[in-house]
Amino acid sequence: MRRQLPNPRELAPLMRFRRPELNGRRRRLNGALTIDDLRTIAKRRTPKAPFDYTDGAAEAEISLARARQAYLDIEFHPSILRDVSEVSTDRTVLGGPSVLPLAIAPTGFTRMMQTEGEIAGARAAAAFGIPFSLSTMGTASIEAVREAIPEGRAWFQLYLWRDRERSMALVERAAQSGYDTLLVTVDVPVAGARLRDKRNGMSIPPALTLGTIVNAIPRPAWWIDFLTTEPLAFASLSEWDGTVAELIDTMFDPSVTFDDLRWIREMWKGKLVVKGVQSLDDAVALTALGVDGIVLSNHGGRQLDRAPVPLQLLPSVAKEVGSDLEILLDTGIMSGADVVAAVALGARSTLIGRAYLYGLMAGGQEGVERALSILSDQITRTMRLLGVTSLDELGPQHVTLLSPYTSHHAD
Repeated sequence: MRRQLPNPRELAPLMRFRRPELNGRRRRLNGALTIDDLRTIAKRRTPKAPFDYTDGAAEAEISLARARQAYLDIEFHPSILRDVSEVSTDRTVLGGPSVLPLAIAPTGFTRMMQTEGEIAGARAAAAFGIPFSLSTMGTASIEAVREAIPEGRAWFQLYLWRDRERSMALVERAAQSGYDTLLVTVDVPVAGARLRDKRNGMSIPPALTLGTIVNAIPRPAWWIDFLTTEPLAFASLSEWDGTVAELIDTMFDPSVTFDDLRWIREMWKGKLVVKGVQSLDDAVALTALGVDGIVLSNHGGRQLDRAPVPLQLLPSVAKEVGSDLEILLDTGIMSGADVVAAVALGARSTLIGRAYLYGLMAGGQEGVERALSILSDQITRTMRLLGVTSLDELGPQHVTLLSPYTSHHAD
């Protein structure tokens, strides 16, 4: 082989140095290419108790693992030689526009993960043209979220308390503030056994024990933010000093029935969605009750371990009730390809919880926007590779649900 010294003129076009990013947060976020990358950053920057509260699930965390595995076992069936130069990801969801088949799920204690909390999530959602859901257990008030996104879509998630008057007072505030959809969560009659939280001694607010102080040493930014901003508190309820499970078991009502939903249907004039549906029979019963939508969800695996996997339940529910109400889906969604698979199997839209919270912990509002940007790019790319140009073109023919034991087509 004949060798020669490199020609400087030939090297010049190859030397393309980028201007260094001096902003540390932006540099970290720009390097994140997947939601899992954001999770890695979040874990480095967040104390163990709040990170595990976000990341963990109930008992042996089997429900969560199965939900993730269901998405990993998806097989796509692309069509070729289609013009996919222009792709549309928008659709009408629950009577309003959504630029992506995504909404941010209601999450509790959000400012504990990162001090920008719900306001960061709401502003990022509005910037991307998708709905934001505020939890009853949120750390920003109904009114504060609405003020942060005056033009954005806001949904309110309701837990029915033992004190019905207090519950309905929240509903009235949401209506007066312009929230267009009420999500009634029905899968928390009692608290699930979240063992990571028990082992961490997680309380609200986080306690300054010897263990938490030691854990804080490599994460000073989180503690500086926590100790120098407004004290962490629930915006919709009185002060609480105890564990999350104790709070749930004290407040929430295990006697809630379909009659309570009928009562809420009469009271609420906007769109009504029931979150936490885990069987075909219940989906059919809710259709008869006249709700506008359901969320197939096992609460992110955080309640009953070994609960049904929402993605696997979706095809039968969509076939039975999909023409009567809108079906949304959550639990386990960590990529845009997951979202596309859910839409193909009959979901009108999806909800993301952990995926957005990893972004929040990684970098506040900028981190949430990075998470949404990653998901948006993945949705568009997956659609193009499947040969479709709109969400309405997606169908069961594009997806096979695989399992370790057998392969069965979605339809």
